Amino acid sequence: MRRDQSELSALSRLFSATVFRELAKQGHSQLAGRLLSQSRLPQPMNSSLTLSDVLDQAFQALKVSGCRDEYVYRSALINKIVLGRHSLRTATVLNELRAGRCKVDAAVLNGTSTAYEIKSERDSLGRLADQVENYRNVFASVNILTSSVHLKHVLSTMPEDVGVMVLTDRYTLRTVRTPKNLPERTSPTTILESLRSNEAASVLGELGIRAPSVPNTQLREALREEFSMLDPIAAHGAMVSTLKRTRSQYDLSSFINRLPPSLRAAGLATKLNAQERARIIDTLNAPAATALHWS
Repeated sequence: MRRDQSELSALSRLFSATVFRELAKQGHSQLAGRLLSQSRLPQPMNSSLTLSDVLDQAFQALKVSGCRDEYVYRSALINKIVLGRHSLRTATVLNELRAGRCKVDAAVLNGTSTAYEIKSERDSLGRLADQVENYRNVFASVNILTSSVHLKHVLSTMPEDVGVMVLTDRYTLRTVRTPKNLPERTSPTTILESLRSNEAASVLGELGIRAPSVPNTQLREALREEFSMLDPIAAHGAMVSTLKRTRSQYDLSSFINRLPPSLRAAGLATKLNAQERARIIDTLNAPAATALHWS
């Protein structure tokens, strides 16, 4: 089915953080109801279809090349790499982590750190060089996940140590260039900017250095002085082990596995309490037709 721009926009917004939070906090979403009505998904809906089924159908429509937004790419990354090659029991995914002047789309921490910058066919490449420069100061490996539309430009302009992956028309991930793992390239003071103060103190502790004992108003400057003297490889390794502990998603494994594949990226990016997690699972398993009445 060929869809116009307004229908594609409605489909895309179904996977927004706003809709996901409303479903989790309220068990319904007026916005989701309106978007379902606008998106030309099967109506009247088969009584056997759950909301989860319909959202997966919406995502199938978004996966068509040329229509794919950042969320479609993020979903491929989460399902095919984070949950496909790794596990939340052994790896941690960080969304929107600060790296220098930028925030990384996603970073995976296992034995090392890998940053992923997403550039879909809808995105501009204007900021890419600056983003990559900042990521290389924090993460040992940097990967760009992009479209074939941007591939030639990305390959010709990005440093040789930066990996390049393409989301193909068949919704598979193809590695065009493998990233190099270079923790020695990182900057300890830039790493510090990505950490909370207690995490920075933990990094120092892992390296056998006592955290500064100064008033809170002076703490960040004192931490910066300590980090400026660290070996990059040591600082990076301690950062990885610290963040895997402080931001572990181990307890999310069961919840994420119960979500439909189309919502797993949203589930990992949204902080919910146990009650909200249970509520959204119940809502997703309810008949989809009821959602049309939310609007």
